[in-house]
Amino acid sequence: MFSLLLRGFALGFAVAASPGPIFFLCVRRTLTQGRLTGIVSGLGVATADGFYAFIATFGVAALTAAFVAGRRPLAVVGGAVLVLLGARILMERRSGDAMQPASTPTGRGLAWAYASTLGLTITNPATIVSFAALAATLGVGTGGSLVRPSLVVLGVALGSVLWWIALAIAASALRARLTPAVVGWIGTVSGLAIAVLGILAVTSAFSG
Repeated sequence: MFSLLLRGFALGFAVAASPGPIFFLCVRRTLTQGRLTGIVSGLGVATADGFYAFIATFGVAALTAAFVAGRRPLAVVGGAVLVLLGARILMERRSGDAMQPASTPTGRGLAWAYASTLGLTITNPATIVSFAALAATLGVGTGGSLVRPSLVVLGVALGSVLWWIALAIAASALRARLTPAVVGWIGTVSGLAIAVLGILAVTSAFSG
């Protein structure tokens, strides 16, 4: 049983650590808005990872099929939002907002940080393919017992949470060593990366 938890943990950590637009978004938020905002943003991603892991490991075939069938419109929506986010970050850089000291997060700001990354990750249903493959490899399924798939889902969620907390802590520690100008340039690179990855998501949805 412990091996299922450990394998789920390893997969959740590996999927979360894969380079992508959310990585750049969370790093940028940590640098400009503080560690707590970065961690809360990561928890939104971890929630989506746990959701997809739940669907895959519990064999919810109807939902899995629905998400897979809707991959194209979801990818278009998610990609368009990423392009807008990237453009907004670049505009903030031009106005000098990104060079201001990290602000104290508010409840509303934290709620948005969580909801936005949750939504962006949910609109990337390709993630469910990874978790479905894991479920097939491990041979988990309800099969009258909820313990085995539950351990996998728990492991995935814990692995994802650990990655995002570690990333936010590392980015926050780095922030203390950087000048506002360097933070601004990192924001520019992040904005460009997010926008480009969003464009690629949209174009791949139409070409695929």
